[in-house]
Amino acid sequence: MNRKQTIKTVLSYLRPYWGYLFLSLSLALVTVALTLYVPILTGQAVDQILGVGDVNFPEVFKILVSIAASVSVTALAQWGMSLCNNRLTFGMIRDIRRDAFKKISVLPLRYIDSRPVGDLVSRVISDVDTLADGLLMGFTQLFTGCATILGTLAIMLFLYYRIALVVILVTPISLFVASFIAKRTYSMFQRQSTVRGEQTALIDEMIGEQKLVLAFAYEERAKKRFSDVNERLRSASLQAIFYSSLMNPSTRFVNSLVYAGVGLVGALAVISGCGFTVGLLSSFLSYANQYTKPFNEISGVVTELQNALACAARTFELIRAEEESQDSDADPLPETVPGNVSLDHVYFSYHPDQSLIEDLTLSVSSGQRIAIVGPTGCGKTTVINLLMRFYDPVSGSVKVEQIDVREISRYSLRKNYGMVLQETWLKSGTVRENIAVGKPNATEDEIISAAKASHAHSFIMRLPNGYDTPIGEAGDGLSQGQKQLLCIARVMLCRPPMLILDEATSSIDTRTEHKIQRAFSKLMEGRTSFIVAHRLSTVREADCILVMRDGKVIEQGTHSQLLARNGFYAQLYQSQFAH
Repeated sequence: MNRKQTIKTVLSYLRPYWGYLFLSLSLALVTVALTLYVPILTGQAVDQILGVGDVNFPEVFKILVSIAASVSVTALAQWGMSLCNNRLTFGMIRDIRRDAFKKISVLPLRYIDSRPVGDLVSRVISDVDTLADGLLMGFTQLFTGCATILGTLAIMLFLYYRIALVVILVTPISLFVASFIAKRTYSMFQRQSTVRGEQTALIDEMIGEQKLVLAFAYEERAKKRFSDVNERLRSASLQAIFYSSLMNPSTRFVNSLVYAGVGLVGALAVISGCGFTVGLLSSFLSYANQYTKPFNEISGVVTELQNALACAARTFELIRAEEESQDSDADPLPETVPGNVSLDHVYFSYHPDQSLIEDLTLSVSSGQRIAIVGPTGCGKTTVINLLMRFYDPVSGSVKVEQIDVREISRYSLRKNYGMVLQETWLKSGTVRENIAVGKPNATEDEIISAAKASHAHSFIMRLPNGYDTPIGEAGDGLSQGQKQLLCIARVMLCRPPMLILDEATSSIDTRTEHKIQRAFSKLMEGRTSFIVAHRLSTVREADCILVMRDGKVIEQGTHSQLLARNGFYAQLYQSQFAH
């Protein structure tokens, strides 16, 4: 997104908070008006000092009371303005984060799979934090700064237009300098945000896979990768901050010219005896300071806003990413689903120039157990992705009960599948909450029965608080096998009409695996089941075994039939069990 599109998007998020914005602007005007009134009062007080021993103290006291009242009201207005700006900024940030997280849940898996997780996290957390800092500074200082500049200029024109003309003539130089630097720093801050996201992704990857890093003595290479990206971030940050930091001293130099010009012309006016008093000159010098000060502040705001807009562009790119095709008009599956599944001449590839599944045709009847075996990368898990509609085929169709899955709502389709993957997923919460993910209203007895069926009950009861034991999102404190047993318990609890077991027992010891296999056998009775496995001992009882190679089913039959053919399956089997 370019800067113009980013600003438009920011304004669209500002729309619900126009009330706070209007109130903040009103309070900013009150603050500026009273702030500009104080120099007039100060000048009047100076003019009451006529000479040595000739001071009009009663009038000076009245003026001092007026100054105190103005300052007090200004402080209250500034407090109210800060309150409005905080509500305005963090309300927008809440909405942006909500939309970003909501978008992640409806993005195609293709989008998620093709990007580092750390980069997506950076867009939702770090980039939005930077946007919040920029907006808060902008709303707080930009409003009052612009109002101060305009108000000060108007008063100076009213009081003595000749001095005001000096200010007007020098001001464009300051604006030109600020604009020149701002345009060139935006792309630099964009590059800084991109590299920061890359660094976050690398840190996330290294921390998440720290055991592998240590196991393969990858520490030095990890440090080198981090040093490279850290150096690029240093270079990008240094360049962006260096050029943006030129704005403040540049505008300060121009503003000093304004102050000197006001002092010189004002002094000449006092000497000329044209009615321009010393008190008025002191007021003008104060106005010159007030006029130039916002330029210094605004230059800092502009720098911060460039960084904020660059970060916002990355977040808005995520929010504007193309969503998964909608299926709100799709019909749900019937309440009772026998479990008839078919794939008809399916072609699919993750990358257009790299074919994977080619002309896959398969018909599965209700209650059948279908095993899918083959070497790594042959397309086994891809078939599961197509069945669950995580991806849609390039051509051909996947059907459930003779209905194309693209005509079925994803929620209804996936609700009828129970899925256990090799990679376990646990959420932060108790053991009970993790088992009941697919059935939140499950009773205590149902949860315990599911845990017993998956052989998880015994280890759960050994935990400090049993089913109420809290576990982290990574299942801290549990072995990989125990985590997988909890995932199996989820499926045991839901008892869907169709099952997908993708290396479901890969992390479980042999003794427990035999118990689980018996539990699965009982669970699979009358249910259509798809079993993906490398360990061929787990697929012997399947009604049909599909042997895949290079995205194609090259053999099909029962375990005994495939062994009798002495083909590719027989070679795989013998490679695992030959002594």
